[in-house]
Amino acid sequence: MIEAEDMRADRLIATLLFLQARGRVTAAELADELEVSVATARRDLEALSAAGVPVYPQPGRGGGWSLVGGARTDLSGLSATEAQALFLLVGPAAAVSAKAKAALRKLVRALPQTFRADAAAAADATMTDPARWGERERRRPELVERLQAAVVSRRKVRLTYDNHARKRTSRLVDPWGLVDKDDTWYLIAGTERGQRTFRVDRIVAAEPTDQPAERPDDFTLATAWQRVVGEVEQRRSHTWATVLIEARHVSVLRNHFGRHCHLDAELDDGRARVRIAAPTPLDIARHLAGWGALIDVLEPPAVQAELARIGAELAERYAVGRGSGQRPDLGRHDVEDNAPEGGHRGDDAEADEVGLRRRFVR
Repeated sequence: MIEAEDMRADRLIATLLFLQARGRVTAAELADELEVSVATARRDLEALSAAGVPVYPQPGRGGGWSLVGGARTDLSGLSATEAQALFLLVGPAAAVSAKAKAALRKLVRALPQTFRADAAAAADATMTDPARWGERERRRPELVERLQAAVVSRRKVRLTYDNHARKRTSRLVDPWGLVDKDDTWYLIAGTERGQRTFRVDRIVAAEPTDQPAERPDDFTLATAWQRVVGEVEQRRSHTWATVLIEARHVSVLRNHFGRHCHLDAELDDGRARVRIAAPTPLDIARHLAGWGALIDVLEPPAVQAELARIGAELAERYAVGRGSGQRPDLGRHDVEDNAPEGGHRGDDAEADEVGLRRRFVR
């Protein structure tokens, strides 16, 4: 039954598009175009008229069915499923953009009346909250709209840009596309030195020019961005470390290290051997220091040395009774099973710091 309804919905859209293209058609011509019977074609035309689409019959010689006043409804050949997918996609954007909301209303009105309720429901079915828990609401950089306009109009832009070292430069670029990655925006552009990627939050000024931008014929934004992602992720994984951790905590490591966390093996004692990566040994040590004795770094020595240094610094600064002649207990300590993932109970903090120092000092 559902398949039959979808088939008829698609056929009604095809009927309307055929009317738009021809201006006036007979039931016989429509039947021949859609490969259905004349009776079915006539019922479809009557259904469109009953649904509120301005379609009316003209009897007599040279007659047929026409759109009243040449009215047009641009449905772009979408099937019922495709139309719902479109509104599910653009619905969340309409919640945060007045322009998108206005465009969505126009799209809904462009549909025949019988399709509008489902389209409107699809648009309201999903919302996006880009802020993480505990974070302030993130705002899109003000320059994004200006850069988008330059990409669409294909006009060169003069950028004033601060790089990661805060060195300011000015250059004329061909804007090729914008990417929003986890609420950080990037501009991919052509320069005199080839393709370059600019963080929008480091662009101090962007002035569109009247000069037409050049763009390679074979350029696609998705392909270009995947190449950028591959290069960046490779730089983010220069240092690899092998660690032992309770198997139940592997998911926490994956949350921290993402694609640079690989499970090597699950051991008989309930622990797992995991490979993790970051740009430097210090970056890995900073992520692991809070785990204390819950994690054991097998290699490399550079990460072990950084952990030992961090542990010694923390123990020196926060040792119990420092300055009163008391010294912390350097014996083995136990960590409770219900310690929170990614950290330890507050009562175990000092012991964990000492544990880091003892465990990784060679």
